[in-house]
Amino acid sequence: MDRAKVAALAEERLDWRFKAAPAAAWGRSTAEYLAGGPTLDDLGTPLVTLDAGALEHNLATMAAWCAEAGVGLAPHGKTTMAPALWLRQLDAGAVAITLANLPQLHVARAFGLRRIHLANTLLDPAGLRWLSAELAADPELRFASWVDSVRSVELMAEALRGAPAPVAVCVELGAPGARTGCRTLAEAEAVARAVHAAPELRLAGVSGYEGAIAHDATPDSLAAVGRYLDQLAELHQLLLEADLFETAEVWLTAGGSAYFDAVTERLAPLGTDRTKVVLRSGAYLAHDDGFYRSISPLARTTAVPFRSALHGWARVVSQPEPGLALLDGGKRDFNFDLGYPEPQLVRGGGQLDAGKLQHSRVAAMNDQHAFLREAEVAVGDVVRLGLSHPCTAFDRWTLLPVLDSADAELPRVVDLVRTFF
Repeated sequence: MDRAKVAALAEERLDWRFKAAPAAAWGRSTAEYLAGGPTLDDLGTPLVTLDAGALEHNLATMAAWCAEAGVGLAPHGKTTMAPALWLRQLDAGAVAITLANLPQLHVARAFGLRRIHLANTLLDPAGLRWLSAELAADPELRFASWVDSVRSVELMAEALRGAPAPVAVCVELGAPGARTGCRTLAEAEAVARAVHAAPELRLAGVSGYEGAIAHDATPDSLAAVGRYLDQLAELHQLLLEADLFETAEVWLTAGGSAYFDAVTERLAPLGTDRTKVVLRSGAYLAHDDGFYRSISPLARTTAVPFRSALHGWARVVSQPEPGLALLDGGKRDFNFDLGYPEPQLVRGGGQLDAGKLQHSRVAAMNDQHAFLREAEVAVGDVVRLGLSHPCTAFDRWTLLPVLDSADAELPRVVDLVRTFF
């Protein structure tokens, strides 16, 4: 990445456009504001923050896990859409950043990212021609996207006819009832042969997403994931033996944040000097206090688990009836697609107290409020909330304060992370 462009984010002026930035920060750069030593008490609510210690722990833990397992990591950048965090992942050993659509590619190239894996099929003609021009202009740019039908191959080839550089693609294998991807090995082979025959494209690997196969860690779900990964391995071997791959390095890639242990177990043995087995886990960096906490491979084993780096903060603004408190943060502020926020502790009267929330729960949410039940709180108290599913947390905030420790009595703001959604 272009380190200078990432570093320049610290010079961006803060103002009313960033809902996490208090009025006291307006007109100052990020660097100037941080130099003043702000604390959590200087920020308003509702708010979502990151925890510096948890981020560092998760970066190091995943890097060590991949190194020991002998697999590469191209973390899904769509989770955070934060170039500063992408750079930290690359510095920790990631071989590329995975993205999901054309606007995200535009952000990546604006910050000079040169190793990009698009976990999607890019069919937009203007986007393909732009990408081809980027590839021609930057010999160090490495890119591959997905394709799962002969028709898609035809459309891509047509859009790229006469373009300055070919585009690399991976054949995607799916499963019945799942998301995208060829449904059979025969179909996938036909797509691979169509790519091989198109001079505008280069066959660069085999891809898939096992997270679309299952959504829990029951024995039946783990078995279904295993069967799918075996098919992915079979497809790779089939195309390798048919000599259809056209790039010096071939990727065999799968692995979200729920089953990367199974991916490694089934696919890592296929790695060679040419074949690179690459995980695409993205949620590990921020982790969560919900879905991924329950399903992460490191939570299902004796390994050191990831730590949640994401927290919501909301203030009690009303207690209209016994047992009910209304918080000033709702669906516009906190993610809720894989579970409501989890009440964790209360900041009030200069003290932290988790006991007041022992039997509490967020029972409902609307646009700007959360309905907190059975909590021992008072109007004015600030409640820390654990969040589930980081992929839908970052996109609500263009700026996320990073705290030295969300568990501290008075957390210090040590960084501000800029996102681009």
